Amino acid sequence: MAHIVILGAGIGGMPAAYEMRAKLGKDHRVTVVSAVDYFQFVPSNPWVAVGWRQRDQVVLQVAPLLQRKGIDFIGKPVSAIDAEGNRLMFEDREPLQYDYLVITTGPKLSFDEVPGAGPSSSGGGGHTHSICTVDHALRFWAEYETFLKDPGPVVVGAMPGASCFGPAYEFAFILDTDLRRRKLRHKVPITFVTSEPYIGHLGLGGVGDSKSMLESELRGHDMKWITNARTHKVEAGKMFTTQVDDLGQVFKEHELPFKLAMMLPAFKGVDPVAAVPKLCNPRGFVLIDDMQRSKAYKNIFSAGVCVAIPPVEVTPVPTGAPKTGYMIETMITAIVHNIDDELGGRTPATRATWNAICLADMGDTGAAFVALPQIPPRNVNWFKKGKWVHLAKIAFEKYFMRKMKTGNTEPVYEKYVLKALGIVRLNTD
Repeated sequence: MAHIVILGAGIGGMPAAYEMRAKLGKDHRVTVVSAVDYFQFVPSNPWVAVGWRQRDQVVLQVAPLLQRKGIDFIGKPVSAIDAEGNRLMFEDREPLQYDYLVITTGPKLSFDEVPGAGPSSSGGGGHTHSICTVDHALRFWAEYETFLKDPGPVVVGAMPGASCFGPAYEFAFILDTDLRRRKLRHKVPITFVTSEPYIGHLGLGGVGDSKSMLESELRGHDMKWITNARTHKVEAGKMFTTQVDDLGQVFKEHELPFKLAMMLPAFKGVDPVAAVPKLCNPRGFVLIDDMQRSKAYKNIFSAGVCVAIPPVEVTPVPTGAPKTGYMIETMITAIVHNIDDELGGRTPATRATWNAICLADMGDTGAAFVALPQIPPRNVNWFKKGKWVHLAKIAFEKYFMRKMKTGNTEPVYEKYVLKALGIVRLNTD
């Protein structure tokens, strides 16, 4: 009997546990380890931040869900990974031995790279908000309720080194929609500040007509923007950013006043993973081969935001490549098949489909993009806008939450999202 441990209980970890249990049957043990005892549907966080969703609508307690499927759960943070000894270390319990480790932790939010950035806390902190976690989104909502009584300027965007730009655009348009519904939009100047070299770059070198379409949407919603923004400091009510040209030379210095700011941070690998010798790149992301397996430890696999993917291209201000839901889904499926092959004495041969597919809500409409493959030139390079995307994302949220509750192992993106976009099943090569 092999023991497979999955580190992380998010959009990668939970489906990995369900698929692993279904594929391997009861002959092997599956355990999920997570620093928190709940699953959160991260794509809904922009809605949480403006009060369109409550916490209990996007969060599930995972222990009973996993136990019902015969999956063990440990809701404690890991203090260290002993990769040579095949065990996870904890501060307040015995080490956990594993035969295979699947790392799906998601990222560490690297607010400290920009002084003054990040949500404030009782022990200090910064002056900007985040929607990367449900608790961060709720902090924005709490401050937003006060803001609505005396509104003012808002800054939304992404810090240097960020790799997840879609949610920043989503949030800007969702916020705009909410303020218009409240008849307050005329009192709130919104500036979009991004490390992208141009609007619609998305960390992907652009997708289809994303540049002109998103520029048009920003103009149509009366939002100003600053690209190639090297944000370097935030103070209470002020953001300082240097705008550079295409050669990286200083073009203009900006001092932006704000009453509220939401800036997505750069990501790094979580500390226990980043500390394992030879496992990660300098940013703490797991180095993997074509089989989603660690290049240094053949019984460690990884999927999701925590894996190392090189940038699509060099940009004047550093930007990373996003890892979208479809990409994560195929990574998980590849890992499950490859571990099953190893346990069966076969050579692992399943590769993930590293394609970028996204449904982005824009409040009362939405935008969808497909980049196949992620790095250009592409076989499919497609970007469309319409109210159908807004409705599709709401439906997708409901289906994914139901999938987590029931332990359904159907490939959500492949079966529903690609079908909705009119795209046939994609090969894994």
